[in-house]
Amino acid sequence: MRRTRILTAVLALAAGLLAGTPPALAAPASAKAVIAADTYTWKNARIDGGGFVPGIVFNRSEKNLAYARTDIGGAYRWVESSKTWTPLLDSVGWNDWGHTGVVSLASDSVDPDKVYAAVGTYTNSWDPGNGAVLRSADRGASWQKADLPFKLGGNMPGRGMGERLAVDPNRNSVLYLGAPSGKGLWRSTDSGVSWSQVTGFPNVGNYVQDPTDTSGYASDNQGIAWVTFDESTGSSGSATQTVYVGVADKDNAVYRSTDGGATWSRLPGQPTGYLAHKGVLDATNGYLYLAYSDKGGPYDGGKGQLWRYATRTGTWTNISPVAEADTYYGFSGLTVDRQHPGTVMATAYSSWWPDTQLFRSTDSGGTWTKAWDYTSYPNRSNRFTMDVSSAPWLTFGANPSPPEQSPKLGWMTEALEIDPFNSARMMYGTGATVYGTENLTNWDSGSQFTIKPMVQGLEETAVNDLASPPSGAPLLSALGDIGGFRHTDLTKVPPMMYTSPNFTSTTSLDYAESTPSTVVRAGNLDSGPHIAFSTDNGANWFAGTDPSGVSGGGTVASASDGSRFVWSPAGTGVQYTTGFGTSWSASSGIPAGAIVESDRVDPKTFYGFKSGKFYVSSDGGATFTASAASGLPGGDSVRFKALPGTKGDVWLAGGASDGAYGLWHSTDGGATFAKLPGIEEADTIGFGKAAPTASYQTLYTSAKIGGVRGIFRSTDKGVSWTRINDDAHQWGWTGAAITGDPRVYGRVYVSTNGRGIVYGDTAGTPDDGGGGGGGSGACSVTYGITSQWSGGFQGDVKLTNTGASAWDGWTLNWSFADGQRITQLWNADHTQSGAAVTAKNVSWNGKVAAGSSVSFGFTGSWSGANSEPAAFKLGEQSCAVS
Repeated sequence: MRRTRILTAVLALAAGLLAGTPPALAAPASAKAVIAADTYTWKNARIDGGGFVPGIVFNRSEKNLAYARTDIGGAYRWVESSKTWTPLLDSVGWNDWGHTGVVSLASDSVDPDKVYAAVGTYTNSWDPGNGAVLRSADRGASWQKADLPFKLGGNMPGRGMGERLAVDPNRNSVLYLGAPSGKGLWRSTDSGVSWSQVTGFPNVGNYVQDPTDTSGYASDNQGIAWVTFDESTGSSGSATQTVYVGVADKDNAVYRSTDGGATWSRLPGQPTGYLAHKGVLDATNGYLYLAYSDKGGPYDGGKGQLWRYATRTGTWTNISPVAEADTYYGFSGLTVDRQHPGTVMATAYSSWWPDTQLFRSTDSGGTWTKAWDYTSYPNRSNRFTMDVSSAPWLTFGANPSPPEQSPKLGWMTEALEIDPFNSARMMYGTGATVYGTENLTNWDSGSQFTIKPMVQGLEETAVNDLASPPSGAPLLSALGDIGGFRHTDLTKVPPMMYTSPNFTSTTSLDYAESTPSTVVRAGNLDSGPHIAFSTDNGANWFAGTDPSGVSGGGTVASASDGSRFVWSPAGTGVQYTTGFGTSWSASSGIPAGAIVESDRVDPKTFYGFKSGKFYVSSDGGATFTASAASGLPGGDSVRFKALPGTKGDVWLAGGASDGAYGLWHSTDGGATFAKLPGIEEADTIGFGKAAPTASYQTLYTSAKIGGVRGIFRSTDKGVSWTRINDDAHQWGWTGAAITGDPRVYGRVYVSTNGRGIVYGDTAGTPDDGGGGGGGSGACSVTYGITSQWSGGFQGDVKLTNTGASAWDGWTLNWSFADGQRITQLWNADHTQSGAAVTAKNVSWNGKVAAGSSVSFGFTGSWSGANSEPAAFKLGEQSCAVS
């Protein structure tokens, strides 16, 4: 439901990446951070969903193979055995963060192992990179990339239309991609390796949401919307001859080629005045169904129609389930039951109130029934029941009056698919989740069907802030769109987001260090207060009072004892209060828009930062004084925190590539800062429980150290650093927040911009920096097959140093018993000769401390059998196998 989603974390992200800063301070020439590697297990703190799912794609030739795409949070594959989704684009790195936005997906029906994703988040300046088409031959376990000469818009207006990417169902080396921004129609004839524009395609589109938008966001041409093949006009190995293409042009929405894409023409007789969001073909009966809306979506749309085109006769029929005059929404979600092609379904995607609507026809659109009808207004009769017990927050804590209900069927319902192998199963995407049913055919028999979330494993929140108090819940979060959660168990979905009030996005939160039951959060709300307080560790909340002029959440800080608060909201200057915000006073000496934090020991000391200047208050936020510290980042892409337990111990991370960028430390309350050497870039800083042999708390940062971007940990006050993620776990942009857990050594919580809250745990001990054993000491190996399909599989290997000395480089050997072959391996170098495999460390993970582990993963091929290796050797030393 959250219409502000596109502009929450992303504008701050774009500003941070592009901000100008003064020249960097030079580090001593001899300084160099020591980088080791540790093996972490990464999981999501479960929320289940939390964002818009604009596309769901079922493979047409293999049962139970399905994919989902998100606008900023990557792509997922359905795992039938567990009824969950597995993420596929966690390997997208910092520099390519825009490739977590997926504008389209295509699953190859000729070779189901192949899947394609068109990626890129924005077509305007917010995303500095071009789009790409990713291709995978192992169902998304690994990818290769074809860069495009233009941008793609996974989070742009019109992103629910599609699919823009399609594989020829007869000759699967041929693919088409519809581009935005006037770039036209593109084609690949080599399975996505290379792409060229279809120069004979006559229309690049002309529809823009808002021509007056100077940012380029709403004023971009939405371009080519979808591609659909008529598989009946080709044969296996030969290109399909008839191809339909939807264009964002209200007068010329549908084009066709009948000669395999050589020539194109506008489909004659088509309706005008609308955009064709979807074009779905029933080749059995010879019908092309089209869902039309007057707007591009996913938020807007006030009128719409459904049409059917008879491909054999050229006849157009208006099959709209309601009269145009009675619509206050457009149509978008559209699907055909492949087991019973006369059954068609569609959605009223932009019906925000009182609910979305689902329409169903079993006679090719001749007659329709609705998922719900009015009996006597405002009362409703539903053909469905809803069970959100697995994600109870989907009620949003609402208790609306009829005809509205809670939970809702959804909003922004642009993705709708009936399982091509199972008429009883349907999935559809909303602005917050994936819903589905496995008894859909009850609709036709007159009994109710049950809708449940089908979203576990798909985590799609944008994270703005994180906190892990020393007592109470282990994790508190500030999220875009759905506010945030109090996690008492990371493996379970919390029952409800923060309420009283429900912020559309929470921008900042803090707790009182010595009294963690006191928590404060600030956020955005269309109308209502922008600050809230809790006295029971975030379980229950009450609203504060806004000072005059507040328009957004900004940042907020709690005194260490919870006696007072300092708030820097959007729309007005920095404010302070004693008690719980019933009245506020303006702070002096600090500019509006400053980032504010508190000292974690002295309840009257607060800190601020704005445009290269650090500010300090010693009177509870009433007055601030600019520090004399110089050389700090000049922009406002900065995060800083004070260390719990030590007054005046402050760490500051941030900057930009054209100026000062890195990590700074102050031990005198911000009077002076020292830049840590060897850290090229740092964007976040957080603290966690000290290592068993350390006296100083563990540091965590999202940074670039030694030329490597990653999540890093230091147990020795920043002298040396351990990269704790790997190339398969990067999650795009991780620059909003990070925190360790004060109760669990090694646990770290990482923010993502669309992949939810990721947390990592290690079973290892801190790096001891001792001499290496050459990777030939005592060892143990855990080998696991994480995914398997016909002819292919994915595996993980965890190698643990069980000896007393650290390794400085390692080589692991094993043999496959059944002729398996490794096709790709990551986080190690490898060779294979016959059955024998050798895996060696890469540059950044050769040092493995005693008690620590290192992991690598791979994809492989198999036939007949796929048994696990029985023995592993580290050099000449046999390893224990578990």
